[in-house]
Amino acid sequence: MSSFKNLRIVDNFYQTSLYFPMPTVVISTLCEDGTTSCGPYSLIQPYYVAGKDYYAMLLNCRNSSNTAQNLLRTGKCALNFVNDKPKTFHEIVKLSWPGDTPAEKMPKFNMSLETSLIEEETGEKRPMVLTDAIEVIECTWMRELDGADKDVPGQLNGYEPPYHDFNGITSKFGAHFILRIDRILMKEKYANAIVNGVKAGDFPSLPVDYGYRDSKNFWFHRKSRMRTELLPIRAASLESVRYAADRADDTVKFSDDALMTILNVPRVFLPLVLKGCVDWAKENNCTLITEKEMKIINDKRSKEKAKK
Repeated sequence: MSSFKNLRIVDNFYQTSLYFPMPTVVISTLCEDGTTSCGPYSLIQPYYVAGKDYYAMLLNCRNSSNTAQNLLRTGKCALNFVNDKPKTFHEIVKLSWPGDTPAEKMPKFNMSLETSLIEEETGEKRPMVLTDAIEVIECTWMRELDGADKDVPGQLNGYEPPYHDFNGITSKFGAHFILRIDRILMKEKYANAIVNGVKAGDFPSLPVDYGYRDSKNFWFHRKSRMRTELLPIRAASLESVRYAADRADDTVKFSDDALMTILNVPRVFLPLVLKGCVDWAKENNCTLITEKEMKIINDKRSKEKAKK
């Protein structure tokens, strides 16, 4: 006898048939008149995270929404991660009524916006970002993927087929947008924590909504005390790392003390780490990587991470 009950799967199953933890973000986009419109979303997640020429997020939304229509038009957006204060959540929920135009809802939105850093630096017109956001991801829609470059705004009562599989207009009322990450912005306090090492008290207070909503309420959860759980450490033997290192390149070699510094690297990531070391060595005319060079490589990575 199963301990579970079989629940019927219906439209918007993540809201009606599940308690599904998700982020809450405010997406800002550009309207036809150049002003910024904002809308709250939860169906947003990392998409390309490694091994591509760029990193990307994936947004799932109604194709008639202000956000979707603006993305179809300009391809630019900013994902604003807000704090979990009830006052903040009250403001962003006000933006969520389907059918409200930017002209109707934005004058009632009591949160400050500021110019995008990309716009400040390059002059390119971008959506404004929330001043009180903890972090912001500025993005560009990759409209050329899945042949979505021919999708245009204007069909507010639903789009007719054919539909795309994973990017652009994907159903009569649905859309998916693969959003290239142009820049990650973060308030200094939290950026410093990532660069210098995060402790429990450094995590920002980000809200989590549980998908489920009834006829009158939208439910969200505030951050509580963070707790840690140690990762399993499975140090490889020097011999096994040596085996991989000796096959990483014909000319660049590693000393034992260099390999000792990466014994704790999970085996699945070891080839990537070794390749990065080899690339650095070739750029610097180095044929033997020792512990000294490994420290230089690690310092370089830390500085690059800090710049991002």
